[in-house]
Amino acid sequence: MLEIAVEHVKRVHSVVHGRLESNHASGPGLDPSLLPEREPGPPATVSRITQSWIRCLNEYKLDPGACNDPEVVSPAELRERQERLADLQAVAKVEMANLYQQLAGSGYAIMLTDRDGVLLNYFGDPAFTHAASKTGLMPGALWSERAQGTNGMGTCLFERRPLTVHQDEHYLSRNIGLTCAAAPIFDHEGELVGVLDASGESHLAQQHTLALVSMSVQMIENRVFLHQFRHEYIVRFHNRPEFVGTLSEGAIALSVTGKVLGATRCALFQLGLRSRDEIIGRDIAELFNVTFCGLIDSSVRKAFHPVPIFETRNGARFFAVMYQPVSNRSTRHALRDGPDTLAALRSEQSEHTALDALDCGDPQMRANIEIAKRVLERKVAILLQGETGTGKELFARAAHLSSSRAARPFVAINCASIPEALVESELFGYRSGAFTGASKDGQRGKLLQANGGTLFLDEIGDMPVALQARLLRVLEEREVTPLGSETPVKLDIHLISATHCDLHQKIAQGEFREDLYYRLQGVTITLPPLRERADRIALIRQLAAQESDDDRPVTLDERLLDVLDRQRWPGNVRQLRHLLRTMIALRESDHLGTRDLPPEYRIKTLAVAMPLRDPDSTVDASAHGLFHPRVAAANASGHSPAGPPDDGPASEVAPTLKLNPLQSAERNALLQELGRRDWNLSSVARELHMSRNTLYRKLQRLNIKPPDKSLFH
Repeated sequence: MLEIAVEHVKRVHSVVHGRLESNHASGPGLDPSLLPEREPGPPATVSRITQSWIRCLNEYKLDPGACNDPEVVSPAELRERQERLADLQAVAKVEMANLYQQLAGSGYAIMLTDRDGVLLNYFGDPAFTHAASKTGLMPGALWSERAQGTNGMGTCLFERRPLTVHQDEHYLSRNIGLTCAAAPIFDHEGELVGVLDASGESHLAQQHTLALVSMSVQMIENRVFLHQFRHEYIVRFHNRPEFVGTLSEGAIALSVTGKVLGATRCALFQLGLRSRDEIIGRDIAELFNVTFCGLIDSSVRKAFHPVPIFETRNGARFFAVMYQPVSNRSTRHALRDGPDTLAALRSEQSEHTALDALDCGDPQMRANIEIAKRVLERKVAILLQGETGTGKELFARAAHLSSSRAARPFVAINCASIPEALVESELFGYRSGAFTGASKDGQRGKLLQANGGTLFLDEIGDMPVALQARLLRVLEEREVTPLGSETPVKLDIHLISATHCDLHQKIAQGEFREDLYYRLQGVTITLPPLRERADRIALIRQLAAQESDDDRPVTLDERLLDVLDRQRWPGNVRQLRHLLRTMIALRESDHLGTRDLPPEYRIKTLAVAMPLRDPDSTVDASAHGLFHPRVAAANASGHSPAGPPDDGPASEVAPTLKLNPLQSAERNALLQELGRRDWNLSSVARELHMSRNTLYRKLQRLNIKPPDKSLFH
């Protein structure tokens, strides 16, 4: 080891002196193999490592062979520095834990320093702890370039850019066993506040490690920004809607008057701006083709889903969501300084949460929303129950956006859609080489991806029993151990589960653990099916507004609203939303009527009346969908209706037929079967074991006419 240190000292002096004496890499008498590997760039470019060595020897007067102990600040000074960056540390700890989990077992430690290079926090791999203490990788140690020579943290602080310092690229010989990947952390004003570093004894300078560190820094910067401006309005945007809420999104903080207060580096990058000075103080309407209040209204109306906006400078399209303050502190100040109608409006809007946007007037939904709002900040698990399509995931997302975790991840996983063999790795993640076919870089599980935020487990009733025991342990101990790892990672999540199953029945059948049920069921919220909701008309209007373009809102005809209101909706809200989306996409005008209904819904609307035996029958036609007495009476008597159920043109009247009792019974039975199958003739023919042609002839013989779509014109 001593010989290696001596050789390293000689190499440092040779490189530095050779560089000073010559303008090219291989100066007279200098062996090119002694030079640190040059980074990509023009031929005359001097590597950053060489530049750092020159600073260390000539400016800092450091001895590359020095073996003195590293400088460490006092405990009191360390506490003061940690308190100064309390917001940064609180956010960074979560990301450091996530990064450590990804690199666990590879001999890396994750470190956070302040802008002076003082190490504030440390996550160490047990295999690396002994070596780390020898080199001074401990809280309070000073790792600036001036104190420790060329190293990941110190040189990153000087260069203000991500970099890797691999083994003998370090200046001091005592550090040449380390490989460091470091990235700088900036605040919203562009000031350098610290460095995130991954250091270990790896013999390979792995580029993916630097990429992971840089991604973690981006997430830290975003979360610190969202936390620091949590009392202000924030626009979060991206040119792809699915990336809003991810680490690559841009975020802009706005005052109550719509002026820009701050922006993240990602926001500047997406807008093509070089400096924050180009954006600070400008009105949001100067940046995008939308007003401050307009974007608030659109976000609320779209239930906080991204809405399209366009940049005013070059017309680039983005998708954005306006998030409102977690408190109305700023609004109170605005009202105190100069109350007016606009400020009062914004005060009301700042009280409106994503959960409130789901309230269209149904008493049960309103009660569900109030229950959810009461338990959001109390770490109470929520279990959502309801039929398929009732909006369980939408409710879960709204609960997340209405909580203090809104700026953190919302991770959804459908337990029924993932193969049983992969559920465990999807939930808990795995280390590199944990099993055959595993990614060489490992994978963060859904639990760790949701760390600090909300985990939504959909169709929890379909989770394999063997996996339920491990999930129960994670929920009890609040820590997770990835597959192939022995190091647990602390977990901070809000858990929301959902199911359409009867979990009590599954427990009785031994298909679901009772102890897990009581862990998931902090509070149970049952979402009503659409057919039982009292706010169907208001909900239809809201969904139509959400699905229509902001610049071309659609209106709905009263007859259409009445038809939609009386549907069965077996697919619930999901079915209704998809129908409205299709109608709006295919519309001929911005006023929707019954003529815009797809053919299958036109048929279904009249078919539901068909199963009646006679006009006085007590059969509940509403069980099949809509009901119209004129159509029911006509079919029950063997005649076609004399006119449409609304004030449209009359349909053709079929000739009257006299049917014997046997034919009448056959006719009524066939009508019931047609009604049950929504007049799907192929389905009825298969059920009756006959061809479609035979069924058509039978319908003609019994004077059964399929509902004609002209009835809706």
